[in-house]
Amino acid sequence: MDPMAEIRLTFFQECEEQLTALENGLLAMQEGESDSETVNAVFRAVHSIKGGAGAFKLDALVSFAHVFETALDKVRSGQLVPEAEAMKLFLRAADALADLVSASRDGAVADTAPYAGIEEEFNALIGGGGAAAEDDEFAGLDFQPIVTAFAEPATARNSYHIRFRPLRDLYAKANEPLALFRELGRLGTLEAQCDIKNLPFLDTFEPEDSYLSWQLTLDTENPIAAVKEIFDFVEGDCDLVIAPASTEASAPPLQEMDITAILRKVREEAPAIAAVTAAAPAADADSAPRAKAVVQPTIRVDLDRVDRLINLVGELVINQAMLTQRVLHSSHVRDREVTSSLEELERLTREIQESVMAIRAQPVRPLFQRMSRIVREVADATAKDVRLRTEGEATEVDKTVVELLADPLTHMIRNAVDHGLESPEQRSALGKPPEGTVRLAAAHRSGRVIIEVSDDGQGINRPKVLQKAIANGLVPPDAQLSDSEIDNLLFLPGFSTASSVSNISGRGVGMDVVKRSIQALGGRISISSAPGQGSTFTLSLPLTLAVLDGIVVTVDEQVFVIPLTAIVETVKHEPSRIHHLGDHSFVLRVRDVLVPLVDVGAELGVRAPASDLRSGVAILIETANGTRSALLVDNIQDQRQVVIKSLETNYMRVDGIAAATILGDGRVAMILDVDALVGPRHHEWNPAEIPLAKAS
Repeated sequence: MDPMAEIRLTFFQECEEQLTALENGLLAMQEGESDSETVNAVFRAVHSIKGGAGAFKLDALVSFAHVFETALDKVRSGQLVPEAEAMKLFLRAADALADLVSASRDGAVADTAPYAGIEEEFNALIGGGGAAAEDDEFAGLDFQPIVTAFAEPATARNSYHIRFRPLRDLYAKANEPLALFRELGRLGTLEAQCDIKNLPFLDTFEPEDSYLSWQLTLDTENPIAAVKEIFDFVEGDCDLVIAPASTEASAPPLQEMDITAILRKVREEAPAIAAVTAAAPAADADSAPRAKAVVQPTIRVDLDRVDRLINLVGELVINQAMLTQRVLHSSHVRDREVTSSLEELERLTREIQESVMAIRAQPVRPLFQRMSRIVREVADATAKDVRLRTEGEATEVDKTVVELLADPLTHMIRNAVDHGLESPEQRSALGKPPEGTVRLAAAHRSGRVIIEVSDDGQGINRPKVLQKAIANGLVPPDAQLSDSEIDNLLFLPGFSTASSVSNISGRGVGMDVVKRSIQALGGRISISSAPGQGSTFTLSLPLTLAVLDGIVVTVDEQVFVIPLTAIVETVKHEPSRIHHLGDHSFVLRVRDVLVPLVDVGAELGVRAPASDLRSGVAILIETANGTRSALLVDNIQDQRQVVIKSLETNYMRVDGIAAATILGDGRVAMILDVDALVGPRHHEWNPAEIPLAKAS
């Protein structure tokens, strides 16, 4: 790859990180966290993007980021209070900045008109461009002497001398010495002396040239690396020398003169020069010194390389199982050294697999942040006031799962805002806060990741849903459906309760696609809703799509794998514990509680339903929603780690089967989807409420 192309690629990768930090900071500010560290983090994100964009001459991106940065600088200096309306503008600007980054990366920036409106709002917010602002530009600044102090309290000191002379390219890329000095001032105590001896007479003055230079002295508790970091994005656009004070003699005094009049005169002909030389207000004396965060070193690796590594680890797991199987059936089974080596190989294989899977694991935070923008866009389009609440953003899941969740979650979030939440007027009439809430939460539970999308809106109108289903011929007119069955009608293809077509969403429109997407990930989706209180969609997904621990069982000479995370215990199978409940339905008594007993062979069509279950092994399992059932199998073989192979990709979807795997002896075994296998029909009643005497 061309070196410049590689640097450009790295820049846009870093932009994604900066945009994430920007979104995090703005959302924290929206929640009231307007401390200096949060605001500085937001400012640095925009400044870093602008600096890198300037290096690649991405003018549209530089221009927009510059206006955005100026507004944020007003917040940092206390001249602008980040109230609700200002925060809405900042968040829209962050969305626009993300669009500009994407367009700049793809070379698609041609029309900057969509961003001009936000720039105008920023100018109105900060009072830019007006005559009053020009007159007050230098108000309150004292240029005599020409030593300007930028101070922030600090303790133990290192002292550095800095000689800084900007080149004309620095200004062309919309960078400002003033912003750099403010950043230096936040590291400690800074004294800046401006050298104006190279200023020409006005008749030879070139507005786009650079004439000023600075000599700075910085006292700070930070190392020299922190000082150099501030100049990262202007390193090639300035003459810069940074040296410890102990190794450099004190600088000679610079030419002293009253430069106020000169600056005012220059300002008439060269606004850019005057703007970058204006001194900053001193930092708040009560502000605490910035703590240096400990940053763990990282490297970037192509995802394809990680995928190949995971595939190889999967093959390693299969071959390790095959080797163990063959040794067990050979004459070496009694060889203690061989057995010990096999155990060590199994341990190392598992550690390698877990380490590799940890590389692909990532928090759901980036995905949740993308939903923040969806909420803002739909709220603006529907004239609703909506707040997104997120929980469990640090929950980690396989990267592939995260990527494939984006579209289903987007659809559900849009539905929640558009059709789940009432208008502010309706909410007020119902005694609710005008601002609606959409909640997005993630957590690990029973070896799976559970994601919930909920709202505090009107809930599902079940009579309307049932009426629509009857009108469409989906259910008979005399159907008696439970609330759960009515809710699940939303997942039927093309089903919608919307009275008019919306270009945003419709409660139920496309939910069949959402369900298929979740099922393709080996997951499940369920609904709970309370009229007038809101709805909750719960997604249950595997942590990884590569490897799982399971119990190998047999049913009528067929081999299956039950995920270990779903198993609670094996239950002693005695005829006295089994009770009939209707035709071919059975319950099993487990410590005085009845649970449904599901014949795996009959459910999967391996054998005919039995009228009497007298033999086999019962395995008590717990589904994602916490309900328990017992699976009846013929035998349990062993526990092992298996590599997941998608059955739907290589064959077709089979009800009750989550995926397939290859066993150590080369046979293909099906991995059971226990939630789908037991099914809602086994839980339409509560076994615990059935007296034992009635279960005959």
